[in-house]
Amino acid sequence: MEYDSIWDNLDSLEEFADAVSEFLHCPVTIEDRNHRLLAYSTHDERTDPARISTIIGRRVPEKVINSLWKEGIIPSLLNSRDPVRVKKIEDIGLGDRVAVSIWHKNEVLGFIWALEIDRVLGEAEFAFLKRAAQAIKNKLLPMQARRDKKEERSQEFFWKLLTSHFQTEEAIIENFHRLQINPSSSYALAVFQFREDISSNEEKKILYLLKTIQQLKIMLYTIDHQKLILLIALDHIDQPLTTLSEFVQTFVEKTEERFGVGEITPAFSSLHTDYLDVERAYKEALSVIAIKEKFPLEVKEIFGYQNLGIYRFIDVLLEKRTKDGFKNHALEKLREYDEKHQTNLTETIETFLDKDNNVHEAAKALNVHVNTLAYRLKRIAEIGEINLKDPNQKITLYIDLKLERFKHL
Repeated sequence: MEYDSIWDNLDSLEEFADAVSEFLHCPVTIEDRNHRLLAYSTHDERTDPARISTIIGRRVPEKVINSLWKEGIIPSLLNSRDPVRVKKIEDIGLGDRVAVSIWHKNEVLGFIWALEIDRVLGEAEFAFLKRAAQAIKNKLLPMQARRDKKEERSQEFFWKLLTSHFQTEEAIIENFHRLQINPSSSYALAVFQFREDISSNEEKKILYLLKTIQQLKIMLYTIDHQKLILLIALDHIDQPLTTLSEFVQTFVEKTEERFGVGEITPAFSSLHTDYLDVERAYKEALSVIAIKEKFPLEVKEIFGYQNLGIYRFIDVLLEKRTKDGFKNHALEKLREYDEKHQTNLTETIETFLDKDNNVHEAAKALNVHVNTLAYRLKRIAEIGEINLKDPNQKITLYIDLKLERFKHL
């Protein structure tokens, strides 16, 4: 029998999956390039937990994707047109299987997975899978073209939100529904600042990560030179700020780990419910990035606008200080002493305050003994006439130290 001719009479991906399964005598699934389920063979009930979860959720579970990356399976599939054998990974319920990528020119459109249940696929089956991947390409291309067109319309809509194009919330909701997107009752806007302009190749990798990191739902995304901008749904999230912080860190880590793209600065806005506020949310996220550039150590672990604290008002405070001509007597005295005696009392008090008055952490950061730090703090209190037990004085000192730094950036 000439097996290549069987593709001519198949009208759907489901029929295609059944035909491949019938020839290989094993269960088969077909996924798009972002591991969303497109079709699966139905006449064979043999399976494993990973396949069951994929069918139920209509996408490959994130823990399975992570394991396949760690085992080098997905990198192999993204770099080869030959079938790849996947050995059992028991802790994620993945049995032995063979996978092959579906290619169009130099782009992966999806994958075919065949479970090796009760048999091991040989050279003839591998050759058949390669031909099957080539044959199914023509069915995936129109689907991919429709998805690309929808993403283009979605990005156009997103830019209108970012630039306050709409006058009413009703008009915005109507546009969401036209794109078949359910608007969340609350949202946040995230921005990832890359070191260089994001290339079209990097954009595909980014979109892959956005589709496979399943912590949060991304309603809309767009790219502006060095910036990746996301509109994130927050319905039914118990701890949205914590979850957002974990998400942006995970995205940065996986982008570097999987694709070698590093030096990304993540940030996100406060929480919003009115979609007329998207532009404001965007400006909040951008302000976080600006502060992180100016104070990389102080706000290293801060990613959300809500958690910036005093740094949200630092430009306003600097304007007030400049207008009033205010000078902090304690800081002037400490700087004069440092310059005259070649000491670093100003650095010491700033580090001490940065570490929330924790002498052990501050001593470690300054690389001095705790007793040495205690002596320095005593001298700082004397020279600067500061009461280090008075929270008001300490807060004022902390703010003025940061304002001085901000002024000279």
